[in-house]
Amino acid sequence: QVQLVESGGGLVQTGGSLRLSCAASGRTFSSYGWFRQAPGKEREFVAAISCRIGMTIYTDSVKGRFTISRDTAKNTVYLQMNSLKPEDTAIYYCAADPRVRLVPPRQGDEYSYWGQGTQITVSS
Repeated sequence: QVQLVESGGGLVQTGGSLRLSCAASGRTFSSYGWFRQAPGKEREFVAAISCRIGMTIYTDSVKGRFTISRDTAKNTVYLQMNSLKPEDTAIYYCAADPRVRLVPPRQGDEYSYWGQGTQITVSS
């Protein structure tokens, strides 16, 4: 059974840091993405990584603050979030795509598997 399990969410003050983890089981994946959805808003892309070459991409609002990385041996992907802002408050979802790619996708419908989500709340 394929599963993506996120962890690391929580409440943090503005300027603080959190690290999300997404542990995959059941198969290996070529790309991982992080998405988020704030109350009343559509889901948006945050960051993605291709496991084959380690290429990373980010949405503009998190560049320089967030870092996506992966541990291939553990089949786990991370999202290190620094300098958090209240507008980062959302449910964060991990997604995975098994198709072999060099460039990880930004679109959510390119990902076949999704985690259950973890809440991040940044207080002002």
